Amino acid sequence: MSREDIPAWTPPAHPDWLETINREGSYFDLPAVVPLDEASLLDHARQRTGLQDFGDDLWREPFSVYVKSLQEEAQLTLMGRLMARNDIILWLSTRLQVTATLKRHPEILQEQIEAPMFIVGLPRSGTSILFELLWQDPDVGVPLMWEALQPCPPPEAASYQSDPRIAQAHQLFTQWSRVAPEFASMHEMRGDIPAECGLLMAGTFISDHNASLHQTMSYSAWLAQADYLPVYEYHKKVLQILQWKNPRRRWLLKAPEHQIHLETLLSVYPDARIVQTHRDPIKCMASTTSLMGTLYYMRSDQPFNAAMFENIIMGDATAQRLEKVMDQREQGVVPAANITDSRYQDLMDDPMACIEHTYRHFGMQLEEAARTAMLAYLAEKPRGKFGAHSYVVDEARAAERALFRRYQDAYDIPDEI
Repeated sequence: MSREDIPAWTPPAHPDWLETINREGSYFDLPAVVPLDEASLLDHARQRTGLQDFGDDLWREPFSVYVKSLQEEAQLTLMGRLMARNDIILWLSTRLQVTATLKRHPEILQEQIEAPMFIVGLPRSGTSILFELLWQDPDVGVPLMWEALQPCPPPEAASYQSDPRIAQAHQLFTQWSRVAPEFASMHEMRGDIPAECGLLMAGTFISDHNASLHQTMSYSAWLAQADYLPVYEYHKKVLQILQWKNPRRRWLLKAPEHQIHLETLLSVYPDARIVQTHRDPIKCMASTTSLMGTLYYMRSDQPFNAAMFENIIMGDATAQRLEKVMDQREQGVVPAANITDSRYQDLMDDPMACIEHTYRHFGMQLEEAARTAMLAYLAEKPRGKFGAHSYVVDEARAAERALFRRYQDAYDIPDEI
């Protein structure tokens, strides 16, 4: 499928209140009213925190590329500019606070992150429900949305359930579904649920999380060639901060982008336990197109450009992404002891059998308390709880089936289309 053949995504109507705000905002000089220039963003983050030191300079180039791309390519509405400015100031503030916290308490860097488990796979391949299920194990710690967004000051066990950052994060993340009500059927957002690693990485300005929010072609192109080693090193520092005063026995983490950086992930976390999810790629790509279109449409009215995320939306690039991991596994770059598999169909048919398989592979004991909690979670969260995610798979998309034959044969992935 060529870029020109990518099925168009048709956006739903904005809520009336948002349509009105953005229309009125179109009469403003938006760059002056809601500035997104580097100096304004940096100055505000410094004033907000009272801090000056951003640490190393590896984030500065991607930050500059990101901000320039936002201003020149993203075509943001008034709401879009407000959301983007708030995001960036929070990310910059976090970077300042992480740097200051580690300066004051260098002992944090002695915290051990032992055998963290990472869920990787194509978006919409069952990563979220697997993440949520494994989280029910009392021995598991996950970064919650609020602490991933604002990890400093380091969360403390005594106030972990009542920290005021929870309420702020909750309002910011549930805002997504107020701006785009259909998003609730695609992905649950709250301040107190597990966060993907992209949010932990946002302060490096090298993260798919940052790219997923706007149509920023120049930034996405820069990201595709970026060195992710400092990103994973920063990721580890944030985990060390999070567990310093609120210990976690075993970290559980998740992000689709890990799938294309497994060798780098393992260089920082050599004892990582990786669970790769598998689902019909045609289904995943169609669902992801709808998800990404909705994310972009929250902040801009420009036509959706699916080629922006070709390695999760377009057939050739998606097949190459999947086969790269197959090659890494066959060559031992990703050792067999470090990785196991979770098929979406198996997870839907018998979720506990999938969980047991994962625990066995890594020599872990599934305790009765964990099993009971997982079963209770399944009973409380049936599929479609927040409405059905509706999307279209057209003939051009389905015709890409041959691209995935090696992958589907290797992991016995059934066609869903």
